[in-house]
Amino acid sequence: MEWWSIGVLECCGQAVHHSSNPLHPDSAAILLLKMIPPILQHSTTPSLRWLVALGLGLLLLTNAAADEPFRPVAGKFPPLEKAHAYRGELVFVDHVNRRGSIRVQSTGIFRFTAPSPFTMLPYGIIMYHGKPAELRDIPLGTILYIRAFLPPDPKTSAVPVLPINNRTKTNNGGPGTAPAENHVILLEDESSHCMREGLVWKLKELEIKNHEGTITTSRESKQDGDSKANEETLTFDAATRVWRGREYLRIEHLIAEGAWPAEGKKTLSGQSVQLDITWKPTPGGVFARFHISDIWLDDAAMQNAAHRQTETHKAFMRSRWLPAWIDAVDYGKFGRATVTATLFGGMAPSLYADFKKGGTALMNPVEYTLKHTEGGTAGPTQMAARGKLIDVTQLPGAVPFGSSGIQIHFETDLITEGLRPTRVVRVRPAEWPDVHVPREEHLSDGASSIDERFPTPAIFPKY
Repeated sequence: MEWWSIGVLECCGQAVHHSSNPLHPDSAAILLLKMIPPILQHSTTPSLRWLVALGLGLLLLTNAAADEPFRPVAGKFPPLEKAHAYRGELVFVDHVNRRGSIRVQSTGIFRFTAPSPFTMLPYGIIMYHGKPAELRDIPLGTILYIRAFLPPDPKTSAVPVLPINNRTKTNNGGPGTAPAENHVILLEDESSHCMREGLVWKLKELEIKNHEGTITTSRESKQDGDSKANEETLTFDAATRVWRGREYLRIEHLIAEGAWPAEGKKTLSGQSVQLDITWKPTPGGVFARFHISDIWLDDAAMQNAAHRQTETHKAFMRSRWLPAWIDAVDYGKFGRATVTATLFGGMAPSLYADFKKGGTALMNPVEYTLKHTEGGTAGPTQMAARGKLIDVTQLPGAVPFGSSGIQIHFETDLITEGLRPTRVVRVRPAEWPDVHVPREEHLSDGASSIDERFPTPAIFPKY
């Protein structure tokens, strides 16, 4: 085979590898363009023209596929690696509809950035202090990491639908601050993000006066460290919480112990800690300096925080039921049916353990925002289908993000209208508490439909 044909085939292979970035210095686009002139000088055979056309065609097809907008579809968990990632400050929460607004960090002036709306996908996972959470658990001002997709169905989006290329635009303070990818599959605070990624903060130097000041630090791998990690300067003040083992400390306690000076600078020798971070206005014209809300000085302190969050979330989910979607419905006679459903991920293992073969369970249709359906004074229990768990199985293979990997087979003698394939439901074992949720957490009866939202997306500005 001639040298040029081998080169074209090699470029075809690199087209696949670098198709997501056609401007990569080793991309097939660049290499093919460089090779074409010498190729044409050495050969004019039909096979040459065919191979060049094949290579360029493959390049165009793979780049077109990479640029194709990705939207999740009902009944299928989207791959986490296709999600758009960004970070910012939580500035508004509509917790009952699992949505809010975030001031997205970019290269612009942070305080000028207008908040951008987001909503959780029904299988979207929220993490706080390293454990499952709800939006109501996270204080306003917390810096969050987000992985999000375009709206699966723009017509039913609970937040404004933005142009697909919106993250390439500059919007009130910087580029990418109002991404169209506002349907979130993962939302996590700083400590959750670091624990999931195996990172810690290494404290380098402290400067303090009147119980407030700055800390120079860097985020590094917990195992190996990172000598090239970028240093950041974060602020703290007397309201910053410090956790050590089972103790809650204030800045003045560290000063009294001699761990920190009352005034001046001190080297902290790379002490490993976990942090939670917020934002607050900073004097001196600093555009984007973040603030430490919590410092966990050791693993025991972080484990205590995680335990508190776990118990908070477990109690909440027992009263609201676990979310799932329906994979299939096998209809019988006179209202009987067997429903196959997959439980969503992001819950404590003990909650899943309560779903046992042979047990009694209740299943209720919910809206995309996971709001229950109710009728009049009837609560979720009265509206739900009741039946037996005839099987509880672990699905084979890798569990996609957003899924628990647990599939339940639920048999009922009174199937309800909302229990259909791809529809979202909430389900609970019969022994969990039988409580009525507050008015704002369920769809109303009467003239309202399953598409009711309270309040509507009009509460958000148009970006």
